[in-house]
Amino acid sequence: MSLSNLLQQLINGVSLGSLYGLVAIGYTMVYGILRLINFAHGDVLMMGCYFAFYAILIFSLPWWASFPIAILLTALLGIAIDRGAYLPVRRAPRISALITAIGLSFLLENLALVIFGGRPKAFQRPALFAEVLAWGDVRFLTLSLWIPAITFFLIVFLLFVVYRTRTGMAMRAISQDMETVRLMGVDVNRITSITFALGSALAAAGGILWALKYPQIDPYMGIIPGLKAFVAAVLGGIGNVVGAALGGLLLGVLEIVLVAMMPSLAGYKDAFAFLILIGILLFRPTGIMGEKLPE
Repeated sequence: MSLSNLLQQLINGVSLGSLYGLVAIGYTMVYGILRLINFAHGDVLMMGCYFAFYAILIFSLPWWASFPIAILLTALLGIAIDRGAYLPVRRAPRISALITAIGLSFLLENLALVIFGGRPKAFQRPALFAEVLAWGDVRFLTLSLWIPAITFFLIVFLLFVVYRTRTGMAMRAISQDMETVRLMGVDVNRITSITFALGSALAAAGGILWALKYPQIDPYMGIIPGLKAFVAAVLGGIGNVVGAALGGLLLGVLEIVLVAMMPSLAGYKDAFAFLILIGILLFRPTGIMGEKLPE
């Protein structure tokens, strides 16, 4: 592999890995507080894309207005999901919450199928993200630079919220001992809803960037990104925000470089991600930056 080709694939890998990491953070935030894998997270990503799509199509809003509105609506959807689906089973056995998450995933997919239709829709890519940059033999869209930059900004913002605000302090306390925090007068349900809102907003941001990178949306578009983000969260250490971002970055780079070095395996790139998941669960269940948690 030539140096220019390697650089080309690294740019593509960092761009894809940033998307995985951004979506993985939503998984890891919810798990950190509730010890729940929100398998509907990928479908929340899909809903965010449709919100942005119809904000542009029906209300003729510019992309720079429709994208933030879609992220806000998806955050509200996250709160509704928490209050309507997960709050009633908060004190139930964990298997009940897991079944609820799987059922909610199917509900969102089929609801989108009925409301939006099953035919894939083209997602408009603004000119700001569509410009082609060239550096020697390396060519890439400006979007490939915007994605890591936006991801980095959102991660820094989230870390500020988690480690420098009272809400973030409450989140970290709940992740250690929910019942004790409840006895200290903290509104656990409100903090949990805020966590779902933040995670869903990040999923929407990741989904919109995904739709800009692969400009087509459909009701099942969130399945593979959601599963890959779950693998990234486990790889980095589920429950750790920085670990999820790092896991996503590693997964994206490894996936792109593997396909570039062995094109005959391109059809197995998704299987490669799940092989990583199996390996991590077998040899290092806590992931790269995760810590062993008490039962």
